[in-house]
Amino acid sequence: MLVLPAIDLLENEAVRLLQGDYSKKTVYSSEPEKMIKVFEEQGATLIHIVDLNAAKTGKSENEKAIRKIKDNCSVELELGGGIRSLENMKFYDGLGVSRFILGTVAVEDPSVVEQGLKTYGPNRIVIGVDAKDGYVRTKGWETNSGIKYTDFLKTMYLMGIRHVIFTDISKDGMMAGPNTAVYLELLAEFPDLQLVASGGVSSIEDLVNLYDVSKGKLFGAITGKAIYEGKLDLKESIRILSKKRNEN
Repeated sequence: MLVLPAIDLLENEAVRLLQGDYSKKTVYSSEPEKMIKVFEEQGATLIHIVDLNAAKTGKSENEKAIRKIKDNCSVELELGGGIRSLENMKFYDGLGVSRFILGTVAVEDPSVVEQGLKTYGPNRIVIGVDAKDGYVRTKGWETNSGIKYTDFLKTMYLMGIRHVIFTDISKDGMMAGPNTAVYLELLAEFPDLQLVASGGVSSIEDLVNLYDVSKGKLFGAITGKAIYEGKLDLKESIRILSKKRNEN
């Protein structure tokens, strides 16, 4: 199980929103590339990036930051937020992004998912499922799609999707631990899904619990705020999970 440090970009700064509320932001750095360099030095192999401007409006304001990040690190990057066309994917592919996270567009225009799978294959297309009260949220978490996340995932799975990031919005940024029950539910229903947990991971204990409860079947877990605020030691968490994998 990988630990994926998260960086949310808003106007070329690294920020965190409280439960997706754009009016409740905390700025952590005006130089995100330096943060990612530290993550790389601590052992991270895959960084999770969200373009919050593009997630809300469909238009990126963070190209400068993304270019700097890629120029200053050699780890793989996955990027989401506002990727709503094959042209968007081609643009980010040109910047060196490894994995494209499709959220809103997967709900509103599944044909874009099909195009992405055909062009880049199932290992580079990731579906971001942002859920609250059982339903998928879109447009930067601001819109309730009216679609149950279980129904949505079945559609994506049948289409050929195998990589999914599932975010429990009610847990995100709350430092209260992840919703382990929902990940067990999804792994039971889709046993070969490469599932990444997101929302609520606030300590090494949370990561170990996710690993143990899922019996190591989770692909990874995303954490951001806990790292920034010194509540989760990234290097130590990577070491502990690596040790658990080797023991098994």
